[in-house]
Amino acid sequence: MFNNILVVCVGNICRSPMAEAILKKALEESGKKNCFVSSAGIGALVGHKPDPIAIQLMQDKGVDISNYCGVQLNQTLIRKSDLILVMESGHKTYIENKEASAKGKVFKLGEWGGFEVPDPYKKEKKEFVDALQLIEKGVMEWLKRI
Repeated sequence: MFNNILVVCVGNICRSPMAEAILKKALEESGKKNCFVSSAGIGALVGHKPDPIAIQLMQDKGVDISNYCGVQLNQTLIRKSDLILVMESGHKTYIENKEASAKGKVFKLGEWGGFEVPDPYKKEKKEFVDALQLIEKGVMEWLKRI
């Protein structure tokens, strides 16, 4: 059982806050309320709010992430997590190299579908929409396994 799930991207203002919110909502709706979900960034924009496009897309889905603030990934977050979901293969490599105890608990959000979630940061809304669709697909695939 995964009680503590961490979602990781780079800046922690686009992909991982959206994925955190989508995963929390999906777990709650499926009755799995004992899971704690959080997010962090490898190179987080600490204290920054999510990108305005990410906020708007999530509001369109009835989820408010406007009060979220970027968090830097650290050893404590890695160690206390049962499952770490990353957006790209390089994130997995980075985390496993940073903390040996992470091996075996870091997977791509798109692990089961064989995809990565490209970074939409400083790109057009379409890139954010595409990223969110992949995030939702990955969450639905993981939901079956959590």
